[in-house]
Amino acid sequence: MTKSTVEKIKFKDKDFTWVSINGPNEKAVQYLRKTYKFHHLDLEDCMSEIHQRPKIDDYEDYLFMILHVPVRQGAKKQLKTSELYIFIGQNFVITLHHNNPIINKIFETCKKKKKIKEEYMGKGTGYFLYMIIDDLFEAGFPLLDDLSKHLNGLEMEVFDEDHSRDRLKEILLFKKDIINFRRIIMPQRAIVAQLEHKNKKFLPEKLDVYFDDIVDKIEKIWNNLENLQELVASLQETNESIISHNTNNVIKILTLFSVVMLPLTFITGFYGMNIQTLPYAGNPQSLTIIAAILVGIAVTMIGFFKYKKWL
Repeated sequence: MTKSTVEKIKFKDKDFTWVSINGPNEKAVQYLRKTYKFHHLDLEDCMSEIHQRPKIDDYEDYLFMILHVPVRQGAKKQLKTSELYIFIGQNFVITLHHNNPIINKIFETCKKKKKIKEEYMGKGTGYFLYMIIDDLFEAGFPLLDDLSKHLNGLEMEVFDEDHSRDRLKEILLFKKDIINFRRIIMPQRAIVAQLEHKNKKFLPEKLDVYFDDIVDKIEKIWNNLENLQELVASLQETNESIISHNTNNVIKILTLFSVVMLPLTFITGFYGMNIQTLPYAGNPQSLTIIAAILVGIAVTMIGFFKYKKWL
């Protein structure tokens, strides 16, 4: 059983409780089952070992949401999906997550600073939900900035003539991050847009404009990802063109070298026959003469190649 922490923050003026469960396990889910009487299918979703699809379930006395947000995790800081489960009622919000850094930061800040706590929790559960979701997707912009800087670095390396080498692996890893980011963000647009039309007991109509603002942020993230995807595709094509060009240059030089060596090899092989009647075979200067002929042929061929601009 995984380790789970259940923490609460209460805002007495609004009779509002925020319960944050980090690493939900059977014990934590049992606590929710007894305390809040949530639907068993929602609790099963919270315990599932596989990622659930993002969704909103609307009940008479609460809403249940599943959201996916991008985070960097692991030693290599790879971009991965962080799954967040949210229960929201008239006087409570429950968040279940697996060590999501944004939720952890907000919870610790609200617990330590009264002013921040009032800012988040002082306007009811609906506005608190907006603040949480807004922070989650606002954190996507620094990730976009990191991706843009990484792409600029790759671009400089690809076009660096002094250190030209195959950057295919780095480019493909970057494309993997873009693909993961897009896969995470795409379904969230529809989910957040649905919040405008859900149970007005928890999400008053005056919050419509706030959730519209989140949708705009998600659209902006999506558009930036599309631009990055196009740029990295162009960079991959450029990298392949440069590597192909360099390979062709190497093959051309080796081919010309082989062509130059061909007549020289023929002559040395011809004079390698043990026959006394070969030209200059009996001449004491035969070695000098043959060497001069070989050098002359090589210089003539190289000069011809330069004249044709093949070198």
